[in-house]
Amino acid sequence: MTIVIGFEGSANKIGVGIVRDGTVLANPRRTYITPAGQGKSSTRGLNDGLLVTSLSLKTTFAATGFLPSETARHHRSCVLTVLKEALEEAGIQPGDVDCVAYTKGPGMGAPLVTVAIVARTVAQLWGKPLLGVNHCIGHIEMGRLVTGAANPTVLYVSGGNTQVIAYSKRRYRIFGETIDIAVGNCLDRFARVLKISNDPSPGYNIEQMAKRGTRFVELPYTVKGMDVSFSGILSYIEDMAERMVCTGECSPEDLCFSLQVSHR
Repeated sequence: MTIVIGFEGSANKIGVGIVRDGTVLANPRRTYITPAGQGKSSTRGLNDGLLVTSLSLKTTFAATGFLPSETARHHRSCVLTVLKEALEEAGIQPGDVDCVAYTKGPGMGAPLVTVAIVARTVAQLWGKPLLGVNHCIGHIEMGRLVTGAANPTVLYVSGGNTQVIAYSKRRYRIFGETIDIAVGNCLDRFARVLKISNDPSPGYNIEQMAKRGTRFVELPYTVKGMDVSFSGILSYIEDMAERMVCTGECSPEDLCFSLQVSHR
């Protein structure tokens, strides 16, 4: 039986997972929560670096979301506690671990460095091999593990990625993707405009508000073959949301409902 412990901290969540032969033994985590009205930086693509998103230079300072340095500070403050929780939940000792894995990227630089240092230190202290994992492929493989799918076509959606991916000729290949911003990033920035809380996540809160929406507002979006575009929706909301809500033309719940319907 092979036991692997993995450290993930590419964005605002820090987590430690323990897996034994495909069975998840533990998966505790902590989330760095920012105030309502703030979004987040994101990453895009399987091999791209950090892409910091902002509405303008002015809003970069007004609504920065979770900054890399603050996020890394949060991860440093609780990673050892989360590690202890994972070992206790799994009921194992360091000697039982066969390999230490960690998120190699893509992601936010400072949080990634924090997690890498902890993982490397743990691997050295425990005398275990160290394995760096691509963040995006980790998401896909986790989905395969949980669902038992042998050769799936994957809709990979996260804060910085919106891609249709399949495995072909020993590689994951992208068959369609966003041509501008990811759907997750669109949701985050949409929540920022409407001052929707980030606790537990903008997407979840948008979904709950959408359940109370009664009016559909047509939002512009584009599909080009296998590729999609979400920047039109976001630009429209940024330009029109405040006026539409203030004049009673629609409510924030209506806009959440319309956004959810448009993304289906």
